[in-house]
Amino acid sequence: MYDAYLTKLVEDRELPGGVLHIQHKGVSVFEKAYGSYLNLHEQEQTITKDTVFDVASLTKVMVTLPSILKLVEQQKLSLDDPIKAYIPAFKHKDVTIHHALTHTTGLPADLGRIKRDEPQDILQLIIEKDLIEEPGTKTEYSDLAMILLGDVIERVSGMKLEDFATKNLLQPWGLTNTTFHPKNPTNIASTEKVNGTYVQGEVHDEKAYHLGGAGGSAGLFSTAKDVARFGHVWLYPQKQNVLSPALMKKAATHSFNNRGLGFEVWSGEGKELSCGRRWSEGSFGHTGFTGTSLWVDQQEELVVALVTNVVHYGRNHNMRQIRPTLHSLIHESLI
Repeated sequence: MYDAYLTKLVEDRELPGGVLHIQHKGVSVFEKAYGSYLNLHEQEQTITKDTVFDVASLTKVMVTLPSILKLVEQQKLSLDDPIKAYIPAFKHKDVTIHHALTHTTGLPADLGRIKRDEPQDILQLIIEKDLIEEPGTKTEYSDLAMILLGDVIERVSGMKLEDFATKNLLQPWGLTNTTFHPKNPTNIASTEKVNGTYVQGEVHDEKAYHLGGAGGSAGLFSTAKDVARFGHVWLYPQKQNVLSPALMKKAATHSFNNRGLGFEVWSGEGKELSCGRRWSEGSFGHTGFTGTSLWVDQQEELVVALVTNVVHYGRNHNMRQIRPTLHSLIHESLI
């Protein structure tokens, strides 16, 4: 059912294409590539299982979250530390790292429209932002908070975000096709057309672009297989020794308004998440603006990684409807 659904989405030009990877009880049970895209020379390229995608906000959970947890494990910071302790120019003394990971900082969601061809000091713009809510009182999904955490990671570790994550997390977990600056742009699915040319091999997100391609909220590139492997690691945290299993379990546990640390966590009721309503209570995951997602059902030992470049057709798309439908079909078929 889910295979036919994705095939029809591509035929109907709802999606240019993508790759779906499913694991069940620790074993890969489905992997398939769909569709094609136009590269920066406007030549059609077929998507394969090895095509690399801009995973957008999956960066938040694949890099920023585990990097913060690694620094906690190393006793170099605490989740309750104020962000201002590491970024002195940040004026909101009551906003903590925990607030940032749960999207309860009180910061606005975004900076508004940022253009690629107009250089911006993104961090300074965030530092100058006023709060719109009291910290800890309301969930407001915010790129800005995660960008701040990316800067905290660099200041505390003394390394670039991408270098710290690659050395301490991505490589040890075996994510060999996951990076901020891919070396072979010809194997990367292009995203949106900007100023007459498709973006290929460079980050789609404008804020991350002005941060040099690597930010706490976006910038990562990966394959469906690597995203699924990351999900596998978080489904079975006790089977790895790269990061504290206790911290990983804490991050993937519901705490406030369908959120854990970094991840969305399905509470079994209330507002529908991108996994739909069939998934087990406690399932956790995240999405990316380019059309990517990862969901993990701990109870049923199910991992679903979807990578697409839906923004290839523009920003007016139906992923909010597509994701829950797809994940419900997968759950219905396998469980």
